[in-house]
Amino acid sequence: MPQFMSITDPEFESRFTALLDMKREDCPDVAAEVATIIADVRERGDTALIDLTNRLDRMALTPETIAFRESEIDAECARVPAAERAALETAARRIREYHQRQVPDDASWTDSEGATLGWRWSPIGSAGLYVPGGLASYPSSVLMNAIPANVAGVDRVSVTVPTPDGETNPLVFLAARLAGVDTVYRLGGAQAIAALAYGTESVRPVDKITGPGNAYVAAAKRQVFGKVGIDMIAGPSEILVIADRHNDPEWIAIDLLSQAEHDTSAQSILITDDESFGDRVVASMDSILARLERREIAGASWRDYGAVIIVETLEQGVCLSNRLAPEHLQICVRDPEILARKVRNAGAVFEGSLTPEAIGDYVGGPNHVLPTARSARFSSGLGVLDFLKRTTFTRMTPEALARIGPAAETLAASESLQAHGLSIRARLDRLNRTASR
Repeated sequence: MPQFMSITDPEFESRFTALLDMKREDCPDVAAEVATIIADVRERGDTALIDLTNRLDRMALTPETIAFRESEIDAECARVPAAERAALETAARRIREYHQRQVPDDASWTDSEGATLGWRWSPIGSAGLYVPGGLASYPSSVLMNAIPANVAGVDRVSVTVPTPDGETNPLVFLAARLAGVDTVYRLGGAQAIAALAYGTESVRPVDKITGPGNAYVAAAKRQVFGKVGIDMIAGPSEILVIADRHNDPEWIAIDLLSQAEHDTSAQSILITDDESFGDRVVASMDSILARLERREIAGASWRDYGAVIIVETLEQGVCLSNRLAPEHLQICVRDPEILARKVRNAGAVFEGSLTPEAIGDYVGGPNHVLPTARSARFSSGLGVLDFLKRTTFTRMTPEALARIGPAAETLAASESLQAHGLSIRARLDRLNRTASR
């Protein structure tokens, strides 16, 4: 059974703190093994990729088959049924339109001292997207990762997708086409991350790696960070629903299970100001679970990590939500906008009873690659800015340097950086000599 707690309980704060500190992710210590894989790929290149893929994915590759040929991608795309093609095209269109609005503007101005200042945005050169493979792969993740990169203007976008036993998901290839992906590799695991970071004879290295993966992929991303950029280290999925009694309890139960079915370590939490409504939501769970294909996963998640929290006011619920900093936050109340304006920490917010989180996973428009494990306190979901760099620029006029240069010279002396100060003083002296003639 999930945890039940009430904000009026004398033990509430200690129990809620325990909920905040709960360790949900089973993180095996794979760092040493991953380091060995990365070193192997760096040393042996394609040969290491071929050996590891043969051993782990039971696939015999050659240097020529590490990447899918265009004709193979064409054939995969042709396998997609019409209804699924139309749905994926709708998702791609909406995701692209949303992210196009995130493109920032360059700026330039002359300040009061006469210096010209500003910034320019430019895309990174290349990006690599990791997609979990086989029949369990998620084409929606391809769209969510690759479209922002494409909108940002990244020159080259690559995808690695493992194909254990040769299994492929044709929707992944169609998603790659719709998102503007240039190359799709038959690679998975830590070896795929190593190949994207360092390159091999057949895999071109990239500047940034994004996308979800298992413990080996997460450890590999940690280890190659610095050589390349990464998006984040994502943990198990999570959802928090703030709901009043003016909801269908079965709807809310389904919403909670929509994240629980991802992983036995996922977490679903309900906050409500009506205890009887919370009881009705929980009572709906068994019948819903019985209908789910992933009932064992969802049931274990709800049993081990689920929680129902009773508050006196919905405003208290938002305060608790800001402490939890959930990946997904649904606000299912009569006037959700009032509460939504008070949200400070959440990966994504879904307002109103007609806006289930699942709409955001596919066709809402905003990105579904979101911070987990309370990291929404200090980070944001994936977007166009993750594939852009901001470069600042400064241009001094003689007047501007004369006005602000002495202050810089003074600060350089205070830090005992003599050459810094001299580089400014030499120019000021030249300007003074010129002005005195």
